[in-house]
Amino acid sequence: MTAPSLLPQQDARTRRDRLEVLTALINGPEFDPVLRGGVLKIPPTHSVYPWSCTVVDCARPRWRRYAMCSVHAEQWQEAEGRGISRAQFLRTAQPLPATEMPEAMMCRICPERPAFSLQLVLCFRHRNRWLSHLKRHPGGGEAEFERWLVDQPALPGYGECRADVCDELAASPLGLCGAHERGYIRAGRPGGAKPPKNFFATYERRDRPVPVTCEDEVAFRDWCRAQLPVHRTGTVNLRGLRPLLRAEFQWGMYVHGLQPVTVWHLTWVQSLADECQRRAVDSLAGLEASVFRRDYHRRMVQEMQQALRKIYFTPSDTRDTGYIETEHFGVRFPHRSSYVDLTCITQRWLRDLLWEHIADVLRSPTCPRSAQPVDFVRRAGAELSAFLEAEAPGGGHDPTVLRGEHAHRFAADLRNRERLGLAFRGQARLDGRRAKVTENSRRMVFNYGRSLLRGSLDSGSADQIGLDRDFIAAMPVGGPGTPRSRNPFPDEVARALADEANLQQLADGHDPHDRGLRDMWETIIVTGRRASEVIQLRLDCIGRYGGLPLLWHDQTKVGNLNAAVRIPDHLLDRLEERRQKTLTHYADRHAGRPPTTAERAHLALFPTDILNPDGRRALSYTWFHTGFRSWLAELDLGGHYVAHQARHTLATRLLRHGASLTHIRRYLGHVSERMAEHYVHLTQSDLENVLQHVWVAGPGTAHPGDFLTSEATRTSTSFSSRTATCRRRPSSTTSRTGGSRMSPRCAFSLATECS
Repeated sequence: MTAPSLLPQQDARTRRDRLEVLTALINGPEFDPVLRGGVLKIPPTHSVYPWSCTVVDCARPRWRRYAMCSVHAEQWQEAEGRGISRAQFLRTAQPLPATEMPEAMMCRICPERPAFSLQLVLCFRHRNRWLSHLKRHPGGGEAEFERWLVDQPALPGYGECRADVCDELAASPLGLCGAHERGYIRAGRPGGAKPPKNFFATYERRDRPVPVTCEDEVAFRDWCRAQLPVHRTGTVNLRGLRPLLRAEFQWGMYVHGLQPVTVWHLTWVQSLADECQRRAVDSLAGLEASVFRRDYHRRMVQEMQQALRKIYFTPSDTRDTGYIETEHFGVRFPHRSSYVDLTCITQRWLRDLLWEHIADVLRSPTCPRSAQPVDFVRRAGAELSAFLEAEAPGGGHDPTVLRGEHAHRFAADLRNRERLGLAFRGQARLDGRRAKVTENSRRMVFNYGRSLLRGSLDSGSADQIGLDRDFIAAMPVGGPGTPRSRNPFPDEVARALADEANLQQLADGHDPHDRGLRDMWETIIVTGRRASEVIQLRLDCIGRYGGLPLLWHDQTKVGNLNAAVRIPDHLLDRLEERRQKTLTHYADRHAGRPPTTAERAHLALFPTDILNPDGRRALSYTWFHTGFRSWLAELDLGGHYVAHQARHTLATRLLRHGASLTHIRRYLGHVSERMAEHYVHLTQSDLENVLQHVWVAGPGTAHPGDFLTSEATRTSTSFSSRTATCRRRPSSTTSRTGGSRMSPRCAFSLATECS
């Protein structure tokens, strides 16, 4: 879920307390010392905020897209078109000299004056002196320049730049650095500050102080105070921000570096700081991210606010505000924010019960691995809240007036919505849409709503708020739901989905960047794994152990982690080839560097390219399902099929070849044998032998007594269709010879009567 902005709490005492907390954290031993201070000098190869070109010894800053400078990025695009890998390009690319310095250079003679000429590294006055010397001594080379340097005296500087945010030295008696002085001239010289004409010859040559006249000192100071810092490569200048906002930026940059899912370019951070300075922002607390025009500014502000919310608010504060932070309890669900919004529950008593219930779940030693239980109980609370708001006395805000009849009416209303296909009353989604009530969602609302209310009864909260026990007891049980199971693939569909030409079509047409769509599908076919188990495979998930090729994976649905199953050699070879492609892709993204042992242990076999700098996040099930579904549509197999049916197909084949239910449960990762029992009706070989002798042609056919099925056609699909035929009404058909032929149903009846 996307968290809204922090609640506005902008009084002076709150700001002072928050600044003290942030200051203590920033001065802590674990904080990155590079991020301390008003001007952050980031090293070129910083682990989180690198800015140098990845070509070895290249002195130019990187261009944001390819982690190379603009020249090397253009060369790499041409090389990529010729089929050259990025690692090969980085090994052969030639480094380039710097065209700009990451920080202002000082004159080699005057340490208190900035260099005007980067080539000579001389200030403006010494540059002019050297040019005059060349006119008097033409043809002077490097040796002459070195002799000239020895005789030059150091000149006093002009102090620091008078712009409040600038940390550079002034370039002239005006008191401004070179960049700010040029900006001052472009702005029309507000305040009329200027040195006298030809002050070098009149004053400095005679070692006299240079007077600066100013028509309006206040206007000049206001202009200096409003200036933005000079952008320097590898530097983030925060001197123009208020003290609290500066500390928030530093803490936000540090927390982002702990789990850098997205990339923050230093130019983005500096431009966001400049925008906050223009808007005179005091703190990110209470600031709406939507006020920023650039999308990356909004994302950065939201991430900083999420980091600040965990230290600005205690768990009790979040309860009063109407949300809960899972990280306050040491829990962060995969691919989810720590923020869980509870403001969709309007009754304070019900919202507090829900907060306590979720807190107990997060504190529990059996805390769930995913956020689904939290989402389901939140959905139940939102639906009950919306019903009470509309139907209960006083909107349900007084729990003492609620009785059992209100719970019965709530259950009846939800069942009617399911029957009529209506949407939920409660607004549990942040996008503003309301989902339709289905059998499964209605069951979840009942089960989790009952658990929520029963938990308040066990904890004593119900007695404290005066909630009637009849209301709690009347909340119905949703039940386990209607058991359903998908059929295996029909034989012709199974052959089409394993055909080499069709598999190549899947790879070429729906995986143009070779992320492993075909490898995923073939692994699902061969092993019968769940799609999510294959997508989430780690890099080192395969290997030979005792001479046997094994696949190691996590069966998270049943809590069986790091389980191994036997795989054939051809699948081992295919996954080994995928592993090498993943390692090559990692090296391409990290300047040709292979992963370390610690990094390799966490790499995904099928990593995504989106928000995944460390390669730990795997591709999503949505990505797999989109490509697989489009492929099925192109094959036009004449039905609706899903990838999970491959699991059922493998189970039926295993049973047909003598595997017991215990073997199936162990190989497929079922919790119990009951989960595999629905395959039995497809593989009852003893019953098939009986039916083989019952389903014979009738006496009125051309060949009475012949079997209507054969060993070659007795597949799971044909068996199901024959069974369906037996249940049909008897009907007569005309044979090719013109005689009457009895249906299999009639033959079955006659055989039964004769027996």
